[in-house]
Amino acid sequence: MTASAAPVVVLAGFLGAGKTTLLNHVLRHAGGRRIGVLVNDFGSINIDALLVSGQSGGTLSLENGCMCCTTDASDFAETLAGLTAPGNGIDAVLIEASGIAEPKALIRMVLSARSSTVAYGGLVYVVDAAHYDDTIAEHPQLGEHLAIADLVVCNKIDLLAGQDAVQSLIARLRRINSTAPILPVADAAVDPELFFEPAAEIARDDGPRQLSFDELLLADDHDHPDGHDHGHDHLHAGFESAALETSAPVDPRRLAQFLERPPAGAYRIKGTVLVDLDGHRDTAYTVQAVGGFVRVDAGSWRGRTPGTSLVVIGAGLDAAATREALDGLVAPADPDDVNGILHLTRHLVTAT
Repeated sequence: MTASAAPVVVLAGFLGAGKTTLLNHVLRHAGGRRIGVLVNDFGSINIDALLVSGQSGGTLSLENGCMCCTTDASDFAETLAGLTAPGNGIDAVLIEASGIAEPKALIRMVLSARSSTVAYGGLVYVVDAAHYDDTIAEHPQLGEHLAIADLVVCNKIDLLAGQDAVQSLIARLRRINSTAPILPVADAAVDPELFFEPAAEIARDDGPRQLSFDELLLADDHDHPDGHDHGHDHLHAGFESAALETSAPVDPRRLAQFLERPPAGAYRIKGTVLVDLDGHRDTAYTVQAVGGFVRVDAGSWRGRTPGTSLVVIGAGLDAAATREALDGLVAPADPDDVNGILHLTRHLVTAT
């Protein structure tokens, strides 16, 4: 993915499952990222803690560089385009689905953007572990939402009666969605690096200065009256990765199939690849896939040594089998397979 494309992640889930808790958790642990947020109303975000520096129409500018917007379906595309405009420097966008649209509709709107500044970042579905059975029994149609999730966050597992109950719930969720990673967590504590690129190191001095949003929250948490260190919520580290790093090229047809049908438990696939075909050797193809939705950007190898670098990130991922599948992508492209490269380039995004 190019630096100018911001992953747009859709947050959905049962009422009270913990979507807003997850949203605030990611903002709290922004770690220097500039995050855009689309919500129906500012009341769902901990605005008192967000250090609002300015408000214009439906947009809040936050002291840490993040932006928060209210929106509805009618102005969704315009809002998303404005939010990810290069001048804003937004690294990622989170959309809370409640009250805006059904998850499928939101996914379609994000995908329809097909912009150089927008990359679909997946549907993250939050489940209330303690009330899952009652909720799905009362609202069975919610299973359709769960079935299309790219990542399932099984929240509030601390309210279940031990690991056997957790594993039993995961098994029931797996019967509805057999491929998405399932993360069992408490307090919606999911490491943001599962969704987004790691934040760049930010040079900080020790002199007098205004604290950033996440620094202020952490400082406030240290002084919390209950004595708990809320600022150092344990980030969930229960996801795995498998990587491929080689100077060799990939077969574009095999790569496209791998991106479109990722291994079970995979959430994100990202990297840059070399294709050894006439007219393509000088192109650095940057690929990203979430839940079978693929994006390809074409760039230059200028300043870099041509080669292939891919990583698969997920939970419940068979790392050994995934690495074997990655190794299987390394092969000279068949020059007689005139349509092979088209399987990859049909996902190419043209700058707008």
